[in-house]
Amino acid sequence: MNFLRSGSNDDKGTDMKEKGIMKESEAEASSRELLKIYDTTIAEKLMQKLLSMIETCAEQAHSGKVVVAVSGGSGSGKSVTALLLSCFLKEKGIETCILSGDNYPHRIPKYNDAERLQIFRENAIVGMLKERTYTEERRTIIQEFQKAENDADERYVEKYPWYESYLRNGRKALENYLGTEKEINFEEVDRLVHAFKAGGEKLWVRHMGREETELWYEEKDFTGIKVLLVEWTHSNSDYYSGVDIPIYLDSTPQETLQYRLERNRDQWIDNPFTMMVLDIEQKMLKKQAEKAKLIVTRDGTVLDRKEYAQFVPKASE
Repeated sequence: MNFLRSGSNDDKGTDMKEKGIMKESEAEASSRELLKIYDTTIAEKLMQKLLSMIETCAEQAHSGKVVVAVSGGSGSGKSVTALLLSCFLKEKGIETCILSGDNYPHRIPKYNDAERLQIFRENAIVGMLKERTYTEERRTIIQEFQKAENDADERYVEKYPWYESYLRNGRKALENYLGTEKEINFEEVDRLVHAFKAGGEKLWVRHMGREETELWYEEKDFTGIKVLLVEWTHSNSDYYSGVDIPIYLDSTPQETLQYRLERNRDQWIDNPFTMMVLDIEQKMLKKQAEKAKLIVTRDGTVLDRKEYAQFVPKASE
C-alpha cells in the first residue's frame, strides 16, 4: 500500500516516526501538511468505522480514555495511518497522542540484531548436538556459511540434507525470541497504557534511538488526551493488555523487504537471515490479525473481524 500522494516526499513522516512520540505542537503545525502529502483514503475509510467504536469505548471506560493499536509489518503504513487518524480525530475535537512501540525493546537495534543472530546460531548448533547430526567436518562447513553471512539459506539443504537440522533448530529458537518479552519490555508498555487509562496526567514516555547514548525518558502531559494511538509491529501482541480497538494493516514479507531496502536501515537487509526474521514476524502478525477489530487488506479494503473471516478464504483461493 502506497500512502504517498503522487509527487510527494515522505521525509516528514519518516522523521516523525524516528521521534517515537509526536508532540502536539508538531501535530498541529503539520496536520494540514500531512493531509496534503499523504493519500488519506484508507484513514478516511477507517474513520467511518473507528469513530463510533471510540465513542462506545469511551462511554464504557471509567476515565473516558481509549487505546487504539495500529499494527502491521514494516512498510505496511502504520506510522502514516496513525498520524492521519490523529489528524482526523483532532478535527472531531478528540485529542490524541501517538506512542511508538519501537522505543521499548530491551536493546538498541544493532545489539538486538546481534542477539537475534546469536540466538539463531547457538541454538542451531546445540540442537544438532542433541540430534547427533553435528560433526567436525560439518562444523567447518557451517563456519564457512556463517562467515559468508548466509548460513540461514535454505538452499544449502539440497546439497547437505543434514543442514535441515541446523536451520530448524535455529529457527525454533528465533521464534521463541522474536516479539516476546525476551526481546521487548512489554511490562513497561503495559504499565504506561494502564496508567493512561486510569487517568494519569503526567507520565514518563521512553525514547530509543540507534546508538547507546540515544535512550532517554520524557515526561509527557496527557491532560485532555482522550485517545492513545499505539503504533507498532507488536501493538496487538498478547504480551500486554489495555488495547480497546486493535487495527491490523496487512502486508507481505516482500513489501517489508522493499521498505527496508528503500530505508537502508539494516546491516544485512536482504540476506537469508533477514528473510527468515521477516517470515517469522509475518506469521506472528497473521495470528494477531485474528483478534483485530478492524483489518486493512493489501488492496485498501477496511473490514471488521466478521468480514475479514469471510474474506480470508476467498483471498487464498
